[in-house]
Amino acid sequence: MTTSFVQMLKENKMTLIVSLPENRVELAKAAIDAGVDVVKLHVNVEHRASGNHFTSVETYFDIFRRIREEFSGPLGIVPGGSFEDIKQGELENLIGLGFNFYSIYAHHHPSWMLSLNKMEKTFAITSDYNINSIGNVGHLGVSALEASIIPGEQYGTPLTLKDVLAYNSIVQHVDVPVLVPSQRKLVPSDIPLLAKAGVKAVMLGAIVIGHTEASIQSEITSFRKAIDLL
Repeated sequence: MTTSFVQMLKENKMTLIVSLPENRVELAKAAIDAGVDVVKLHVNVEHRASGNHFTSVETYFDIFRRIREEFSGPLGIVPGGSFEDIKQGELENLIGLGFNFYSIYAHHHPSWMLSLNKMEKTFAITSDYNINSIGNVGHLGVSALEASIIPGEQYGTPLTLKDVLAYNSIVQHVDVPVLVPSQRKLVPSDIPLLAKAGVKAVMLGAIVIGHTEASIQSEITSFRKAIDLL
């Protein structure tokens, strides 16, 4: 039985998530072989960091099935890049394909998604959100918060103490686990500091892992080692 994503976030010192730059079995397998805990995929999205366009769920049925066969850990999905892109039928298909959780910006998140009983619910915030106004959210049915707070024009630059202070503040203001995506070009030596700030997961995407099987395997392996030393 697949481990619960939320259970993993609560029990692990740090959880390692890969956000694949393309929905390809080979890339997923490279990350899985390198020791990733969680795999996240995309549909209906123009993805800024990877530069890729992800189409509808039906395009990827076979790929998603094959990835699920390869991987027993939590599978996540970004179901769309806007409010209008989110389709209830597609979410039901994704549940049938073995996806365990979704990840979506709160301002793209239709209210009906909170009633999806068979999916854990992760929402993302941007730098435009007022951290102080978020507060306790667990009672709303959400599982975790993704702190996507780095402005787009700063993607790919190194992590700073200012970023860590912001992540630390978010952790202190919410009652669900906080994930940090690799909008900055994170390096393995950032892991202990992020852990001290209370971050419960790092989500490595194209900015860190690149676009090839070799680069994904190399980077995931390095971060795996850093997390295992916590």
